[in-house]
Amino acid sequence: MALWVFAYGSLIWNPEFDVAEQSLARLGGFARSFCMRSIHHRGSEEDPGLVLALDTSEGASCDGVAFRVAGDEAACLEALRARELISSAYVETWQHVTLQDNRRVQAVTYVINRDHWQYCAGLSLEEQAQIIAEAHGGRGPNWEYLNNTAQHLREIGLSDSDLNWLEQRVGELRAEKTLTLGEPRATN
Repeated sequence: MALWVFAYGSLIWNPEFDVAEQSLARLGGFARSFCMRSIHHRGSEEDPGLVLALDTSEGASCDGVAFRVAGDEAACLEALRARELISSAYVETWQHVTLQDNRRVQAVTYVINRDHWQYCAGLSLEEQAQIIAEAHGGRGPNWEYLNNTAQHLREIGLSDSDLNWLEQRVGELRAEKTLTLGEPRATN
């Protein structure tokens, strides 16, 4: 049986494994949102960022990409676990996803652990933007993660209105900060 992985965030643009096949895919019962504090990859314990996670939501669905893994599936799972389960905020699950050609496959899917302290659903988009504009972690600035994800979703025809709004607002916040930091100090 082939190993499939469902991607809804950074795995779309940076899977870090060899891909034999990929397809747009839909997962029912979950919504993509910035509902997880990032303390490693896009933030720190002192200044957490935000990353996308799948949160259960009745009647919702999430569009993403399903990848069929090429090569050593056990090694791929080990690498995915090292990346995604770094703080136990995600739970590894197996979900049925529907591919663009209507095939249904079972795919490893990382979803948020609602009982983990990093779970932070309910933040307003403005609160999310303020955090994303400032946070930085081991894999780089939080805004870069947002921009890459929003851009790649648009490129594959899966534009996400919340991510697009956040991308614009975070850009404004960063521009405001640059202008503020670049203004000459008043002298007496």
